[in-house]
Amino acid sequence: MTRVCSVTGKKPTTGNNVSHAKNRSRRRWLPNLQICSFPSDILGKSVTLRLTARGIRTVEHNGGIDAWVMETRKSRLSDEILKIRKQMEKAAARKSA
Repeated sequence: MTRVCSVTGKKPTTGNNVSHAKNRSRRRWLPNLQICSFPSDILGKSVTLRLTARGIRTVEHNGGIDAWVMETRKSRLSDEILKIRKQMEKAAARKSA
């Protein structure tokens, strides 16, 4: 499982630990990933995603997972969220027909 946020695209970054004696050793900073589930009215079930804290706030600020997925351009969505969007579009088409 990769350590990448599905909403923001944040990944681990690398750098150096620098001691007082200026010795350098490589290290990684990991994003603050959380497993979070959002209720989807369109799908009628919860959608579970691995998001950073910033990604969770982004989804909540835009009115929940349904509103955020449908309003965001497809070019900005990850592959995982594009699959969810496709499921939402099919479910919305079934409800309207």
